[in-house]
Amino acid sequence: MNDAARDREAIGEVPNPLGLAGIEFVEYATTRPQALGQVLEMMGFRPVARHRSREVLLYRQGTMNVVINAHVSSRPRSVQPTEVPQIAAIALRVRDAAAAYQRALDRGAWAVPTHVEVMELNIPAIHGVGSSRVYFVDRWREFSIYDVDFVPIPTVERQPPALAGLHWFGIVQYIGTDRMDDWCEFYRELFGFDVLPDEERFGILPKGRILRSPCRSFYLQLIEPEPGIVDVEGEESLHRIGLGTPDVPAAVKTLAARGVEFVEASDLHTGTRGALTKSWLGGVMFELVHDSAGV
Repeated sequence: MNDAARDREAIGEVPNPLGLAGIEFVEYATTRPQALGQVLEMMGFRPVARHRSREVLLYRQGTMNVVINAHVSSRPRSVQPTEVPQIAAIALRVRDAAAAYQRALDRGAWAVPTHVEVMELNIPAIHGVGSSRVYFVDRWREFSIYDVDFVPIPTVERQPPALAGLHWFGIVQYIGTDRMDDWCEFYRELFGFDVLPDEERFGILPKGRILRSPCRSFYLQLIEPEPGIVDVEGEESLHRIGLGTPDVPAAVKTLAARGVEFVEASDLHTGTRGALTKSWLGGVMFELVHDSAGV
């Protein structure tokens, strides 16, 4: 094989094996949906639709969708709502959901059994970190999954604009001690993520390792426990959402006017690179990161 042929084949392997195209929604599970809804509204999200058959609400701003799930399921290994909201799932936009799901299974992912009610879509999913799930969605353009599973809330704007150019930037995941290589391999092998160099950092919380999605539209930040902290396997989880904005100080000012408070300490404070909200409801936090690319 000549050099030109090798280069052609290398280029063909680069990339985006699932046809990943960003984040479709992030799902929280909680027994306090109204309280979490108030937090989301402070952050600029608006309730736009209700699930047809379950206690589930859809919130939106700009291109971002957040689902609050308070439905108690009788199915084994289901994510059950708890008083402290937890990120129960992330849905990824893909070119072909069935093909992406099958490829993930072929690469070693664990399937999540589905139980579809009348008038519901079958959205394939695999197990993620902890008890979370990763969904594959290929309907997000003119016809979306919400057109089937949800009923719009009357008199509410279905496409509320984003405050201060807010958009998905990424997800922070807490992992166990000495599990960094395992999780990097998981996201590389199944989804095509690549690990960024240690010197390439974003925001004001530079810990851990940064993985970039193959579609270049969002990131994962994997964080191990601090030295000396006892590691508990069950504590691995999706921890918080990162929101990009082209102007962090302007976004902080806009959100502060809505009642959002930010962490201000000697070693962690608002700057042009990023900001961190204070915690609500026992652990819900949002991180702002300077990013113009997603606007």
